[in-house]
Amino acid sequence: MAKSQDILKLERNAKTKNAVFKIVMYIFLAFWGLVVLFPFYWMLLSSIKSYASYMSERLPKFYASEPTFENYVNAFTQVPLAKYFLNTIIYTVITTALMMIVIVFSAYAFARLDFKGKSLLFVGFLALMMIPNELVIITNFVTITNMNLRNTFLGLILPSVTSVFYIYLLKENFEQVPDELYYAAKVDGTSDLKYLFKVMIPVCRPTIITVIILKVIECWNSYVWPRLITDDSNYFLVSNGIQEIRENGFGRDNIPAMMAAVVAVSLPLIILFLVFRNKIMEGVSREGIKG
Repeated sequence: MAKSQDILKLERNAKTKNAVFKIVMYIFLAFWGLVVLFPFYWMLLSSIKSYASYMSERLPKFYASEPTFENYVNAFTQVPLAKYFLNTIIYTVITTALMMIVIVFSAYAFARLDFKGKSLLFVGFLALMMIPNELVIITNFVTITNMNLRNTFLGLILPSVTSVFYIYLLKENFEQVPDELYYAAKVDGTSDLKYLFKVMIPVCRPTIITVIILKVIECWNSYVWPRLITDDSNYFLVSNGIQEIRENGFGRDNIPAMMAAVVAVSLPLIILFLVFRNKIMEGVSREGIKG
């Protein structure tokens, strides 16, 4: 009887410790969640304050007494923000589409096809990841300049149509598809191209979707290369447009309007993540198919 009471006491103590641990963990996560989200809240709050209200605050207020959307109107009327959006959409869609064509076929070749020097070539590809990005940018800049492609969409797009990391990621995913499926398809007379589109891509869809989303985010946030290769505002992307607003527009004085422009630029990526968050998590955590 005494042993049973001791066991029950130990179980209650274990449950109490577990409950306390969970409470502390949730409090900690909630605190850091607030720390992470506060800059976004402040950005949104500042964007709906009038210029006069913002400048009159001796101490920052954590609410807007008279919210206004005038700053958003100014962001799209006083500077060509809509044109920057259009340029970014064109750049993002074309770059992502071309990159997916390149990496899907490259990953499939490394994962399933047999040809001389495949291992050596793949090691060479991986070695490219060790090269500092600054050196690659310099080389790309010289090449694009010599080709007279500065201030063109082609000059913006060409250096970004492939990615060694995404080729490696997709190759590893393709290799997890059982070999038996490939051999069975070859026995049935299925071509490699048909096998790629009918089997490999559908099976690895979560990873492919994740790569597409990550590339879209990368293109949308691209700053250094567009800033380096374009000095014509007709080819500015939203990231460069924000810098142009800060330097030559209303951003230095009208902080609320600047924040409105930043919110407008950030909103598409936030929506993209919220819509596809499950796909992103599935693609990142997916271990593939085990044969």
